Amino acid sequence: MSIRASHLRPSLQRGATLVVVLILLLIMTVLGLAILRGTSLDERMSANMRDRSLSFQAAEAALREGESVAAALAAPPTGAGCTNGVCATPLPTATDRWLDAGFNAWRSASTSMGALPTPSTFIVEYMGDAPTWPGCDRKVPVDALCLSPRYRITARSQADGRAQVVLQTNFIVQ
Repeated sequence: MSIRASHLRPSLQRGATLVVVLILLLIMTVLGLAILRGTSLDERMSANMRDRSLSFQAAEAALREGESVAAALAAPPTGAGCTNGVCATPLPTATDRWLDAGFNAWRSASTSMGALPTPSTFIVEYMGDAPTWPGCDRKVPVDALCLSPRYRITARSQADGRAQVVLQTNFIVQ
């Protein structure tokens, strides 16, 4: 009997090749699943970054709109409430309006980002008069153009299940 003939007999075959191939197939499957999981994580991260960028752009556009509203005000608001997103000086002991979940006097921005389902909003708060250049308020008498109204403008962009961005700036009318 030759050596070749002995390899063809079933009683002498042990199935080692089948076991090796099955192990390699299992390893390739595990590697494929790991790569797939990593790719889906990367996609979710890039989608979240896109949402955040859109929300940031919408909040920044609302902030600029709030600055133009503040610049166009003929006189600082008086009283204690808010009208059309323009608010009087906040009380020092009260919670900041932009932190109060029950505050509902936000003004919707006219600029909208098409991909965001809800428009961004803003409020303009009068914060008192402020010097327009350093040290002008220390002069006696104070120059007529020294003090100008100062406003705190808060803009936010938020939607359910998406990124929320809040921006705030101090704006002195010149």
